[in-house]
Order: sequence, then C-alpha cells, then structure tokens
Amino acid sequence: MSFNKDDIAKRMAGAVESLKHDFSGLRTGRANPALLDNIKVDVYGALMPVSQVASVSTPEARMLSVSVWDRSNVGAVEKAITNSGLGLNPIAEGQTIRISLPELTEERRKELAKVASQQSESARIAVRNVRRDGMDQIKKSEKDKEISEDDAKRMSDVVQKLTDDYIAKIDAELESKSAEIMKV
Repeated sequence: MSFNKDDIAKRMAGAVESLKHDFSGLRTGRANPALLDNIKVDVYGALMPVSQVASVSTPEARMLSVSVWDRSNVGAVEKAITNSGLGLNPIAEGQTIRISLPELTEERRKELAKVASQQSESARIAVRNVRRDGMDQIKKSEKDKEISEDDAKRMSDVVQKLTDDYIAKIDAELESKSAEIMKV
C-alpha cells in the first residue's frame, strides 16, 4: 500500500512553512532582516541573495543595516535593494548600507494585506493538492483490493482531518500577518 500519513502531513506542513517564509518578506511597520531575503544581487558573475554577500541587522525599529563584506559589492547591493520593488531607499556609508523604513500609508497596508491573502490562498491550494494526492492513493489501494472499503473510509477521514488542521493553521497565519500589517 502506498498511503503514508506522515508523508502527507510533512508535505502539508511544508506548505505552511513556505507561507511563513513568504510572509517574512512582506513589509510591516517594523524593520525585519527577512525583508531582504528575496533580493538577488548581481555579483561575481552570478545572482546571489543579499544574505550571501552581506549581513543584515536591525539597529532600530525602523532601520535596516546591511554590512557588505566586500567593498566592491556595495554599489551592486545598493542597486539591487533600490530596484527590488519594495519601495526602499538605501544610503551607502562606506561598507554599510542603511535603509530607513518609512511609515506605511493606509493604502499600502491594504495592498500588503491583499498580497498576504493571495499568498495564503496559494498555500491552501498546495494543501488541497496534497489532500487530493492522498485520496487518490487511498482510492487506488482500495481499487487494487489492498485495503477494505472501511479502511479506505478511515484513511480518507484522517487525510481530511489533516487537511482541515493545516487549512486552519494557514488561516491563523493570515489573520496574524494581516493584524500585524494593519496595526498602526
């Protein structure tokens, strides 16, 4: 039989973790080093994440400090941050780039809340796809006479309960992130 509850739970948990990672890149009112995680810098003939060419810290609630390890890469890092689409204005001071985070407008907060909602819907779809795979495995096992109809029903209930649990976790993450974004 090919049904594995732990594998299904692990894949659903992966969707929730991926959502948390996506949420970490959404800007809220506070500075967060994860804000720069998805920015790629063109250095050494390759695109590298900021975290591989510099260390990012938060010296103040609304300030990010990026310490570039190689002085020759400061311009490239600054350019990548400026062109990231996050609305950030980096200021280079030697090998350190300071990024002051402006106050979010109400309109921008609503846009970010919509983005968070879209990301959580993608995570829900991923969980439902895992559920469908699990149900297909159960149906195939039942059709191949590997399990009884009663066992198939029990397993289907387990998969549905896992799905409901992980969808609830996604909804809780969205609610938490939306509250964080909308908080003034």
